[in-house]
Amino acid sequence: MSHVPPPKTTHHDFADLFLGLDKLVPLLDGTQRRYINFDNAASTPPMRPVYDAVNNFMPFYSSVHRGTGFKSQLSTRLFEEARHIVLAFVGADPEEHTCIFGKNTTEALNKLARRFPFTEERNIVLTTAMEHHSNDLPWRYATETHHIGLHPDGQLDEAHFDQLMTEFGDRVALVALTGASNVSGFLNPAYRIAEKTHAAGAQIVVDCAQYAPHRKVDMRSLDDPTHFDFVTIAAHKMYAPYGTGALIGRKDIFNHGQPDMVGGGTVEVVTLDEVEWASAPERDEAGSPNTVGAIALAAAIKQLEAVGMDAVAQHEAELTAHALTKLRDVPGIEIYGDTNPETAHQRLGVIPFNIEGMSHFLVASILGHEFGIGVRNGCFCAHPYILYMMGIDEEEAHAMRDQIMDGDHREKPGLIRASFGLYNTLEEVDAFVDALHKIVRGEYAGEYIQDKNNGEYHPIGWNPDYDSYFSFEVA
Repeated sequence: MSHVPPPKTTHHDFADLFLGLDKLVPLLDGTQRRYINFDNAASTPPMRPVYDAVNNFMPFYSSVHRGTGFKSQLSTRLFEEARHIVLAFVGADPEEHTCIFGKNTTEALNKLARRFPFTEERNIVLTTAMEHHSNDLPWRYATETHHIGLHPDGQLDEAHFDQLMTEFGDRVALVALTGASNVSGFLNPAYRIAEKTHAAGAQIVVDCAQYAPHRKVDMRSLDDPTHFDFVTIAAHKMYAPYGTGALIGRKDIFNHGQPDMVGGGTVEVVTLDEVEWASAPERDEAGSPNTVGAIALAAAIKQLEAVGMDAVAQHEAELTAHALTKLRDVPGIEIYGDTNPETAHQRLGVIPFNIEGMSHFLVASILGHEFGIGVRNGCFCAHPYILYMMGIDEEEAHAMRDQIMDGDHREKPGLIRASFGLYNTLEEVDAFVDALHKIVRGEYAGEYIQDKNNGEYHPIGWNPDYDSYFSFEVA
């Protein structure tokens, strides 16, 4: 994927574009503090323009497709316009590509695994050892799957990819690659991999769930040897958490074959004896679609484009460089992957780390309960990659697996991950680093106990009034 230039010194504040950043959350000591969210690689808060677009649409919401009333016609028009906005956002050609809406990237990749036309001659998928489970497990269950190896720092071993392509040759049907890792933030050379893939007569899917919120995606024309055949995106990682994802791919694939899910909306004609399937994308959008989610995704895309994806990348590179510089001084910290602030523009704003002598479960819990800072800890749905990054060998991994399967998660391996979004600030990074210094010095008040069943630490006496923040009770 393409890189942006090194960040400039001017820092931008995009916080006004977002909803809920002023909300206070309770701390263990009984006070409240403005929440700092550094868990953006998992999910992002809504943009105000997205929230406004959804609310403005809701009075006109109606069923899409084939409804004769004005509200239905308007809803249909907006739903299809959202589809074209998504296609344009990823550089797709509406004549060559289709956009299939679904719940998320996981559903999209599972759909592709069931719909891709594997043959007896071409039935191998090459994926990588750094993938999110969603771009690994579906292929394992669909066909023969092999994993491209990694360099010691966690980056893709392209020489091993070349070796596998030579070994399996024209048996390779598909290469499944993440655009950017949700663990390390590494960007993969996806266009170069795509060119090699097509030279071997295979196709490529690029999981852009983590990439698309931070960098420009360009699928390119099918005539271009570096093109992507399929990409996936997730709205909840793009500041539109309304339950939508998209699979964008070749029309010539999705116009043929039986859909993986059948029912209303997928057909042209049904008799008691025969079924004629609809064309793409309707063939693969069974049931009533998430119209609101599609509109939210389109609104998020328009706002990201207004900001400019280069500006998005620059802002997050500044945060990452600042964080890496400050984190160096935290005693006992081990940062995984690229630790160089000077190369922050060549990666995403995702920083995985651990603190020596402290459980990742405990550090993450203290950050949340005593400092109001949300991070993620664990394996981030990328277990093989985490084990590799942590240097855990097969014997250790099996012992840990046995312990976990016995119901004891206390020693489950994992990392702490801080991940940045467009709305985060340098001041928030400073508060985060300051909190880590205090945790290392033992300057936290709570007494924490670990739950054997899930490994998590909880402070004794923590009993917030959740209903005062949100309740389903009718006024």
